[in-house]
Amino acid sequence: MAKRVRDADLENRTSRAKLKVRGKPYYKVIGPGLHVGYRKGKRAGMWVVRRYAGASTYIVETIAEADDYEDADGARILTFWQAQDQARKLVASPKGHSGPYKVKDAIADYLVELEGRASCNDTKLRLEAYARPVLGDKHVDKLTAETLRHWHRDLAKAPRRIRTKKGAEQRTRDIDLSDPEIARSRKVSANRILALLKAALNHAFHEGKIASDVEWRRVKPFPKVNRSRAGYLTLAQCKRLINAADPEFRILVRAALETGARYGELGRLRVKDYNPDSGTLEIRLSKPGDSRHIILAEDGQAFFDQLVAGRDGGELMLRQEWKPSEQQRPMRATCKRAKIDPPMGFHQLRHTWASHAVMGGMPLPVVARNLGHADTRMVEKHYGHLAQSYVVDAVRKHAPRFGVSEPSNVKAL
Repeated sequence: MAKRVRDADLENRTSRAKLKVRGKPYYKVIGPGLHVGYRKGKRAGMWVVRRYAGASTYIVETIAEADDYEDADGARILTFWQAQDQARKLVASPKGHSGPYKVKDAIADYLVELEGRASCNDTKLRLEAYARPVLGDKHVDKLTAETLRHWHRDLAKAPRRIRTKKGAEQRTRDIDLSDPEIARSRKVSANRILALLKAALNHAFHEGKIASDVEWRRVKPFPKVNRSRAGYLTLAQCKRLINAADPEFRILVRAALETGARYGELGRLRVKDYNPDSGTLEIRLSKPGDSRHIILAEDGQAFFDQLVAGRDGGELMLRQEWKPSEQQRPMRATCKRAKIDPPMGFHQLRHTWASHAVMGGMPLPVVARNLGHADTRMVEKHYGHLAQSYVVDAVRKHAPRFGVSEPSNVKAL
């Protein structure tokens, strides 16, 4: 057995937690032309192997997730020592790989690519829950369109997963697929997961790890199942919701209504992210992975002026840490107290800001910019119908008038 190579910075999770997040892995030489690397992410890190391929070139590939938060299982999650053993197996393999490239390898590589983006964690949860158990061990080069179609159809028929304690058996809720609306929503979810898997496979294809992308290109999503998210609160309902909220949750609700920002974006805000001189709020990490500045109206500026007064720039803007999904229960309770029926989800507050902005005549490119969309397609899809009043007013204001109508004594009864 090869001698273990020690590294005080990498060999345990406590030491790795002190490392800075960066794109370049922290490497350790474990043999001639062979390195084990740890790529530090904002959440879990990944083990990579770098091996010399001759002509001053190296091959780098991701092999597993590090045991930063979960115990190693010898396959998906490895310790530093197991990563060394896996690296040596790669070199010993005739192809320089531990075996054919599998779907789980493509998923792991894609998650490394997403590190640092707000969408990374959601993508990881969905692929780990729905794609890896069924398709993870399949060789990518042997995937067929029929296999993927069968998996895609099964997703649309699967019971809905519900929150389960870590380590416990996954709980589900039965669904009535005879209900057209439920069947449609399950197809929407299946399409979303299919798109994530295709993104992982396409990344592997563009990296040269897969010979062809023909099979999954032939798999099409369920057609005509998406609908615009028309649900939003009236201004009167917004006032009732704010008044009915508990003090700490009220701050979160008000921030969402004044900005149209996502829940995760609001939870990461620091006091220093608000610029009172320009009346803008900086979102340092949005869902697409970039930053943006939200322009605030007068009420929004007054709210954030009061919220940051006399506070240190490094403090959390909303005074407390809001973790994933912690907004759901207080939102349901607040809707009940505010007599909002059916109750709205927290994300509907983002739709509320956008809906009222569009109905107020704000140009769609401006709405898209404040929401953080790259273009107006999403805004047109979900809120375009609300702009009809603006179109009607514009037509009636600017349409030609020919002056041929004559006054009449006829009055409507």
